[in-house]
Amino acid sequence: MIIFEWLWVWLLFPLPWIFKLILPKTANADQAMLRVPFFDNVKELADKNLIESTRKPLRFRFLLFIIWLLLLTAAAGPMHLGEPVVIHAEARDLMLAVDVSGSMRQQDLRVKGEQVDRLEAVKSVLKEFIQQRATDRMGLILFGSNAYLQTPLTFDKKTLGILLNEAQIGIAGRQTAIGDAIGLALKRLKDRPAKSKVLILLTDGANTAGQIAPIQAAKLAAEKQLKIYTIGVGADEMVTPGMFGSGFGSRRINPSLDLDEEVLTSIAEITGGQYYRARNTEDLRHIYDLLDELEPTEANPETFRPVQSLFYWPLGLAMLLTFAIAIHSIIRSASKQKHVSQPDNIPTSPNPKESN
Repeated sequence: MIIFEWLWVWLLFPLPWIFKLILPKTANADQAMLRVPFFDNVKELADKNLIESTRKPLRFRFLLFIIWLLLLTAAAGPMHLGEPVVIHAEARDLMLAVDVSGSMRQQDLRVKGEQVDRLEAVKSVLKEFIQQRATDRMGLILFGSNAYLQTPLTFDKKTLGILLNEAQIGIAGRQTAIGDAIGLALKRLKDRPAKSKVLILLTDGANTAGQIAPIQAAKLAAEKQLKIYTIGVGADEMVTPGMFGSGFGSRRINPSLDLDEEVLTSIAEITGGQYYRARNTEDLRHIYDLLDELEPTEANPETFRPVQSLFYWPLGLAMLLTFAIAIHSIIRSASKQKHVSQPDNIPTSPNPKESN
């Protein structure tokens, strides 16, 4: 089926005739500027050619009419609308809640052999995770002392990745409000279908701030059928450098002493999710397997009709006709000029004085 994107362009159809009516006609010069001996003969021939040139042949006017129609057709944006195509997809509403409190500054994880802080390690894994969720709507919550919605649910994975990369440690405060993060996710997901609501919460500590306790928030989430998967981030052991960077005075510590695994496990169990422990980036990459364990929900089928632009066909044909007319006019003009420069029956005089 052929459709036009801008039908109003056809209102310009009478424009050439309007210009013909309102624009002034070219004035003819009645006085000759040069005097030549055989002027009368040349004038007679020139007037004859002028009359023939002003009276355009019918076929020439018809071609101009066709060219104008083709240009209007191209400007109106013709498109071919294909048959409807129905796409069935399984999709989820997946919210990510990422801890950006002060403790995420701890550099106990490695990315590509380089020691980095916990937030950078989380970013490196989540970037790939986000790009692999082709049919899921995803959102991002950042939480510290407070919880903020960084990105609402969206299919725009590129923007989501950019906003995740811009997250900075301490941007939401230095403490950890796990309960508030769950409450905010529940607020954004409460009206979504039950089987598609999922929250993945990543933290490295215990709840130290906020207006709602994590367990209470988990119970509210369970009532609304929001499934929560919790991930505890941080190494179990790291060696602190000794004096002047040497081994003297170094000691082994557990940088994840503040991690409240008991609460995180309870949150997951209450909501029907699961708790994961990520001691390194390899453990973090198990996030990729999370969605395989979730019950898929078939999204509403989407229907679209493929569209193909066709403007170049009438435009190209108009250009070909224009070139043909231009070439024909050049050849005809050259032929007439040759004929005028060598007029027949012009009297010649052997003596230039006789012409005076």
